[in-house]
Amino acid sequence: MIGSEIPFVRSCGSVNKYDKITEARKLLALPERATMEEIKANYRSLIQKWHPDRCKESKEEATIMAARIVAAHGLIMDYCNHYKFSFSKEEVKYHVTEEDWWFERFGDDPVWR
Repeated sequence: MIGSEIPFVRSCGSVNKYDKITEARKLLALPERATMEEIKANYRSLIQKWHPDRCKESKEEATIMAARIVAAHGLIMDYCNHYKFSFSKEEVKYHVTEEDWWFERFGDDPVWR
């Protein structure tokens, strides 16, 4: 599906890629920073809720919403699949667990032994 044909994007003039991804993120109820697990979980939850065979709303409304959810998920996944990850020391250190963060700073402190 071409970006301008994605059903969840409002047709209000030119919409850039960031606006499309932001709208997709909001439709999937994702924060600005999300893990793949969060993306998948939100997608699955929403698609179950809005699947036309399961939804309690009108079938037409459910079909439209399901199509929007699938398109939004596709756009987010396309972005994620083409994102270049950094494996630099600084980036890896930025994504440490809370326990590792504390250990790096205070691991040699006698209080922690």
